[in-house]
Amino acid sequence: MALCSAAAGVASATLHTADLRRGPVPGLAREHARATVEVKVTGDPWAVAPRTHGPRQTPGTIVVPAQISRVDFEGTDTGGLRAPALLFVRSHEAPAITASTASGEAAGGDSRESARSAVHATPDREEEWLDLLPSSRLRVDARFQLPDAPEHGARDLAAVLSVQDGEPPAILEGPSALQRTAGGLRAGLREASDGLAADARALLPGLVVGDTTRVPEELDEAFRTTDMLHLLAVSGGNLTILLVLLIGPPGTASRAERRGIAPRLGISLRGTVLLSGSVILGFVVVCRPEPSVLRAAACGLITVLAIGTGRRRSMLPALAAAVLLLVLWHPWLAQDFGFALSVLATASLLLLAPRWSMALRRRGVPGRLAEALAAAGAAQAVCAPVVVVLSGHVSLVAVPCNLLAEFAVAPATVLGFAALAVAPFAMPVATALAWLAGWPTGGIAVIARTGADVPGAVVAWPDSWAGALLLAGLSAAMAVLARRLPRHPWLSACCAVLLLLALLRPQGVTRPLTGWPPPDWRVVTCDVGQGDALVLASGDHSAVVVDSGPDPDAVDDCLRALGVTTVPLVLLTHFHADHVTGLPGVLRGRAVGAIQTTGLAEPPGQAAFVRRTAREAGIPMTRAAPGERRQVGSLSWRVLWPDGNGDPSTSGGSEDGANNSSVTMLVRSGKLTLFLPGDLEPDAQRELLDTHPGLPQVDVLKVAHHGSGRQDAELLRRLSPRIALISCGADNNYGHPAPRTVHALRREGALVLRTDISGALSVTGSGDAVVRRPGQERP
Repeated sequence: MALCSAAAGVASATLHTADLRRGPVPGLAREHARATVEVKVTGDPWAVAPRTHGPRQTPGTIVVPAQISRVDFEGTDTGGLRAPALLFVRSHEAPAITASTASGEAAGGDSRESARSAVHATPDREEEWLDLLPSSRLRVDARFQLPDAPEHGARDLAAVLSVQDGEPPAILEGPSALQRTAGGLRAGLREASDGLAADARALLPGLVVGDTTRVPEELDEAFRTTDMLHLLAVSGGNLTILLVLLIGPPGTASRAERRGIAPRLGISLRGTVLLSGSVILGFVVVCRPEPSVLRAAACGLITVLAIGTGRRRSMLPALAAAVLLLVLWHPWLAQDFGFALSVLATASLLLLAPRWSMALRRRGVPGRLAEALAAAGAAQAVCAPVVVVLSGHVSLVAVPCNLLAEFAVAPATVLGFAALAVAPFAMPVATALAWLAGWPTGGIAVIARTGADVPGAVVAWPDSWAGALLLAGLSAAMAVLARRLPRHPWLSACCAVLLLLALLRPQGVTRPLTGWPPPDWRVVTCDVGQGDALVLASGDHSAVVVDSGPDPDAVDDCLRALGVTTVPLVLLTHFHADHVTGLPGVLRGRAVGAIQTTGLAEPPGQAAFVRRTAREAGIPMTRAAPGERRQVGSLSWRVLWPDGNGDPSTSGGSEDGANNSSVTMLVRSGKLTLFLPGDLEPDAQRELLDTHPGLPQVDVLKVAHHGSGRQDAELLRRLSPRIALISCGADNNYGHPAPRTVHALRREGALVLRTDISGALSVTGSGDAVVRRPGQERP
């Protein structure tokens, strides 16, 4: 049987691969040809959020899953095609985006609403693309591109199609009646939840039908940190809740005392199975018949089988059969991490959870609590080795967060489905049901955010299959150890204390073990990749932040490790993306007094992003003025640059102008003197030196422009720093830092330290010690 299944799988994969290479599409993709194409939309469009590339942020892109049915190229019209593709709708300013990048964004659940403003098309056109329903047929003028290499997960695509300048879709045929009905139901649920609090409004459609278009990035990241992202994906869990509501627990299905709504209504067991099948069919229609939805439907059918037979033993063969059929139907599912996680989670609930539940009951744990603990623990133990390959971390809060959320998922799902079903007929009733569902849904968001805020929520782990095997072995060892712990109360207490310390990470414990942060740190250069983020200590758990880097998570992690909870001032030297895009990470969970910026709003889009972020957070914004002096605790500084109008005083392109408008400061922290020049170019550096001929020598220099070769030698000689800090990304494409800059600094006697090699860097109050954050050093 195993050999037959393997042979069938190989044959199916071979036929599917051959089908991708058939017809004119692969050749057109190799030639990057432009042609008129007719396509059928096969899934919901989504918006890919902008990406930071050096100083600028690329425009967003709308991605439409499609199937090419006809190609008109140089007068040759070829019809009858069935070539799967992705359609990219982007501005002419956006660089080429790869299929794997788009797929990754889809899996990550980026918000359609948050990304819409970044797509360089008119709002009306953008809405037209995003509101397309599956089964619609379009005609577009597009450029063909090859999909990514196989290792990037694009083996199921024949090509990618690029539509420039936000052209509106030319609709040849609207969606089918079935898809219009499904789209109407989904839209009705969104409308019914419009009046809920922000988190509940974003999450409810995701919990019910996997519609994550409203989920903001920070909430999505909280769900990732706590390993709760499966709640926002269409899964068999949603179906299980509905089916159990119909008939009760599967174990009572064939008994006379079976529970649930169906027996109370007098429906026979066979009728209940048919009704359950209808529920699954409706679920597939509403959530789209895509592989991920069909995977969930297969898991739901396993539950139906358990309901119909009341026999647990039949469930595992049914799972195997469902997996085999789905893989034969769509061989690329064998490489889909979501598919693997779904199968592993289901198998763990069938094989491990019952045994663990019985073991807990024997030790006096109440029945329902034992079942919940066993289910959460088994799913986490089995899925964690796969998750770690995707995320590169292990969540220590996953089990308690999922356990707590489990009590809220059922009422939120049931009420949400009720709102979805009622919305087309009675929107006020649907709104009331959505309001009720908003309470448990909001509770799930609170659990995710609270779990993600725990200092030790995640532990870094190798994101390789070797790391996965190591974690699997460790999980097995912990499972064996857990059976013996109850016999040794003192050992159990010690393990609990160690776990608590690992989660809370009090500095009194972690500092002696790791040396981070050093007791008398004054300045820290955060490791934020290719960008700048500097932290200046201003008191107990308080610091002034200069620039925020390109990644909100990276700067947030840096501030968390330093224990910074209060930020009197965020100073953004200029508006380039690698200095400001991480601003939401600085604001995350911290009391921020004000945001100060330069006066030149260039690039305008990124300046608008800063203003919008500050406005939404209710934080005042000010402009840095030349000669301005400020002090916070033992930290003081003077603004030296730019000039009184906040404009660059030297000519050059817009990028040089933004760099030359960088807020430049002379800072004193205790006994240390620091010079922070932002990204000043050599001409502005020379003019600054002419304007301030009395510049003193300094202890610490934050090297301008990530250590590029564009430095004024006279300014370096005048400053003569003892320590030079360079913030740049590992293996960046800009060649930063330039060897000649590093050599020039060393000639002046400076100790040159780089984040691309050493990770985050800290200078203590004496200036004699520079401490690297453990675990961030690179070869």
